Amino acid sequence: MARNDQAVRLLVVLKQLEASRQGLTLEQLAESLAPGSTRHPRTLRRDLAALEEAGYPLVTERVNGQTCWRLMEGFRNVPGLRFSPSELMALTFSRRLITPLEGTELHTSLQSALGKAAAALPPQGVALVQQLDGTFSVGLGPHKRYRQHRETIDRLTRAIADATTVQIRYDSASRGRTTRREVDPYRLWYATGGLYLIAYCHLRREPRMFAVERIKSVTPTDHPYQMPLHFDLDAFVQDALTVMRGPRIEVELEFNKATAAWVKDRVWHATQGSKRTKGGGLRMTLSVADTRELIGWVLSFGSGVKVLKPDSLREAVRQEAQRIAAQGE
Repeated sequence: MARNDQAVRLLVVLKQLEASRQGLTLEQLAESLAPGSTRHPRTLRRDLAALEEAGYPLVTERVNGQTCWRLMEGFRNVPGLRFSPSELMALTFSRRLITPLEGTELHTSLQSALGKAAAALPPQGVALVQQLDGTFSVGLGPHKRYRQHRETIDRLTRAIADATTVQIRYDSASRGRTTRREVDPYRLWYATGGLYLIAYCHLRREPRMFAVERIKSVTPTDHPYQMPLHFDLDAFVQDALTVMRGPRIEVELEFNKATAAWVKDRVWHATQGSKRTKGGGLRMTLSVADTRELIGWVLSFGSGVKVLKPDSLREAVRQEAQRIAAQGE
């Protein structure tokens, strides 16, 4: 099996092989992975071996004195994959769910796959999907659009696949100015309707999170980097309530009966615990990052919530509520 840090690169290699009927040399594969730079032949050979282990039949042959790799003739679709009509309809109907990813390579591939699913539907299936569309709506909630950031996303994706440093111009929301930085891109992370780059920042000398839409330019370099073996993406983001990171605090909240009725059935954070209180209320505990994001989340419940712990959060929420009230005077 391929390691997680190979996944993006393997996808790029596989797409290149799918598009080529004549086969590709290691040099041609290297060019497709990193325009303007090269990839070590040993790395590409490991990638090709990983694809074979995953079940993709690769053929090697000599063309004009060079060794080329291609997919076995006739292998362009996953063999043995069969969908029932209801599964095809569900896939076709799910198009709207991926709208927030528009502008990314993943969205393009998913749209292509869903288009093939739609084409395989019989006429009565298409009619049923249209009926479903009139009776069942998908509410995506707040999300960002990335169509105009396609080039940024493509360059970041290639840099992640090739494990090479990039130079970025970043518009910092907290500082209100644009800075130039060198970063080692680790992952693109989609959360709460937005796409974020998780990368090691050479300026701050630590991993940071960058909102993709605020990256004004991406310049590739030929400087390779190696992700630390101890870096864990899940651990990096686990304290954030949604995306903001900060020191972890233990939070205890109490919701009144009316608010508890709709709070209790939603997973707000992986660490949350809750129990009912006398009178129908709800007491919730969380272990999350202490950020402005947390303050805004608590305020979103209005008078239906009380901060029991910690005192610092209770005071921060009180002061913010007072500032909000003062603006209306």
